[in-house]
Amino acid sequence: MIFHDIIVVGGGLAGLRAAIAAKMNGVDVAVISKLHPVRSHSGAAQGGINAALANNPEGKDDTPERHAYDTIKGSDFLADQEAAFIMTSTAPEIIREMEHWGCPFSRFEDGSVAQRPFGGAGFPRTCYGADRTGHYLLQTLFEQCVKHQVKIMEEWFVLGLSIDDNRTCRGVVCLDLHNGNLEMVGANAVIFATGGSGRMYGTKTSNALTSTGLGIAMPFWAGVPIKDIEFVQFHPTTLFKNNVLMTEGCRGEGGYLINKDGERYMGRYVSEKVMELGPRDIVSRSTQTEIEEGRGVEGKYVYLDLRHLGAQKIMERLPGIREICIDFIGIDPIEEPIPIVPGMHYTMGGIDCDQDGKTEVPGFYAAGECACVSVHGANRLGGNSLLETVVFGRRSGEDASKYVKDKEKKAQESALKKSLEEVKGQLNTIGGGNGKENPYEIRDELGDVMVKHFGIFRTGEEMKEGLEKLNGLIERFKKIRPIDNCKAWNFDKLWIMELAGNLCLTECIALGALNRTESRGAHFRRDFSKRDDANWLKHTLYRHTPEGPQIGYKEVQLGRFEPEERKY
Repeated sequence: MIFHDIIVVGGGLAGLRAAIAAKMNGVDVAVISKLHPVRSHSGAAQGGINAALANNPEGKDDTPERHAYDTIKGSDFLADQEAAFIMTSTAPEIIREMEHWGCPFSRFEDGSVAQRPFGGAGFPRTCYGADRTGHYLLQTLFEQCVKHQVKIMEEWFVLGLSIDDNRTCRGVVCLDLHNGNLEMVGANAVIFATGGSGRMYGTKTSNALTSTGLGIAMPFWAGVPIKDIEFVQFHPTTLFKNNVLMTEGCRGEGGYLINKDGERYMGRYVSEKVMELGPRDIVSRSTQTEIEEGRGVEGKYVYLDLRHLGAQKIMERLPGIREICIDFIGIDPIEEPIPIVPGMHYTMGGIDCDQDGKTEVPGFYAAGECACVSVHGANRLGGNSLLETVVFGRRSGEDASKYVKDKEKKAQESALKKSLEEVKGQLNTIGGGNGKENPYEIRDELGDVMVKHFGIFRTGEEMKEGLEKLNGLIERFKKIRPIDNCKAWNFDKLWIMELAGNLCLTECIALGALNRTESRGAHFRRDFSKRDDANWLKHTLYRHTPEGPQIGYKEVQLGRFEPEERKY
């Protein structure tokens, strides 16, 4: 039986940084990833990574405390403040570390790391590498994994988390895609770093096809609580029709948002000082309002206009955006404005964990977008997601290394075999019957339901109707046609299991959003349009039961900054 001290599930930024931390602490660690790590969705992050750097000539008065304030205010005061301070105080060190490891950041004329403005930030603190920052960071961390000889089990697909009768994590059950065999992989600690879940929203997302809810659903099914999953971020600028991301860096470099009349409409929603650099939840709602009130182009989209920036600036700082526009929609942003709409982008909620990645199950950790520390609360600021992955990936790897230090280096076979049988039973239940339902029709309908009923604007009546439709899809999923029984590279089995995870998570989103009778951050209800701190300054905690998700609540950790009215 395969055994490692620590298993990291996921090969993106959080997972690789966790693995490097463990390896540098002398621990036997392996990364399990369903695809090659440099193809992870972390590489699609474009705009940058936040840090208050003292050497920034344009933001020399910036501090980690001011970064923390912007983060907490941007979260609509749902972030846990100690975790936010940990993230922002560690940020300068993280940038220096990545720079010393060879990450090719863009530079100011004096040679220091360049920084651009991002939405909701009081200073230009977003470090960047043109508009390919996530790609550069991912390649840099993968190089470090090669240097430190981290074992990577690529194209292995985790299907189950093994937790023994004493509620201690013992490893995972995987599908080896190369041969179709189910394998038990023992470990004294497991770190989930499986990324986002955007494909719950079908095609109306900036997320890759690999970003599904299964990474959060698996520990949820195993008894680990998840938190704040009702908070779903829509990015203000994704390409019309295909929702490919147009980085916030476009607006950080001075791009305009204009409606069909050529008007820079953000002045209607935020101060003229802020304009396009408002936080994402406000800019997305503003853009959607322009479209719904008839000021959109053809009533469907608005424009992101970069033409005034000039060819040199676009080709130097936004070359990837230009390539995407030319390749996907046949326009050159040097000469034409870009048609954009808001698109689902990020899940603020996830696996409930502390600032070291620890969950309530000993030996089980989470980091990155699949986790909820919580540093983003009800709304994430652009540039904080890449920072979160590296900061808390490292912290989880370091803490897990301490946890396994004196543990016996041996797989707990009885717990793993029990988990293996549970996975086999789940596969047989899901796709081993004689049903007639097409799972891919259910997948497509699920995306439509989520966009229509749990999108940028929500109401109780719409969400009740959406929940009924979700329950109908869950019932239909129980009657799907059999899973193809081929062995090697059985993507039918993989995709159907991911659909099961998406259905589980969307039911949690629906229930939590219906319960939360207020508007906070990305959760905006037209029937309860005000923030309600008296009743709702608290996290939503979800637990799995055979009857469905059970909802409870958890206090927000306040601190230096008292909740205030959120204005920009």
